[in-house]
Amino acid sequence: LHRGLDDLFRMARSTPLAPPCERFYFIRHGETDGNHKRIFQRADQPLNARGLAQAEAASLALASAGLQRIVASTMDRAWVTAQVIARPHGLEPIPEDGLRERWFGDLVGTPSHDHDWRDDPPNGETLQQFVTRTQAGIAKGLMQAQQAQTALVGHGGILYVLAPSLGLDIETSM
Repeated sequence: LHRGLDDLFRMARSTPLAPPCERFYFIRHGETDGNHKRIFQRADQPLNARGLAQAEAASLALASAGLQRIVASTMDRAWVTAQVIARPHGLEPIPEDGLRERWFGDLVGTPSHDHDWRDDPPNGETLQQFVTRTQAGIAKGLMQAQQAQTALVGHGGILYVLAPSLGLDIETSM
């Protein structure tokens, strides 16, 4: 169903990332009404009630992880998720624009269910721009993670870049 992801994965694999840490956490933001309706979302799209509950569940699951750094996308849905996760650790998330979802420009507000990742959205990011920006954001977010337990909080598209950049396969079912 996710047409064009093979190209995204190939691009990400062509520039492998070597994080300076053995382990880190990646958390995708909680659900939004935009996710539920399967539309391209605004940057300020908030979490819905289920998404807030998911953020709380992630916070609970990570409460004993000893997180020392939380680096997050500045898009509202990821930022709020990061704030909820940060609470039990007494942390403030570190903003990282490189972890923002791909910008779909003029497609925002329209259905996303039949999207081909290879298609460059009008007034949005090309696939190559997205992969390059995301890899830089991931590297920056993990740069100082050598000794610190770090969590990255982002979006589904970020995971699509992260996994193959680390040499990992990812299966998509949506």
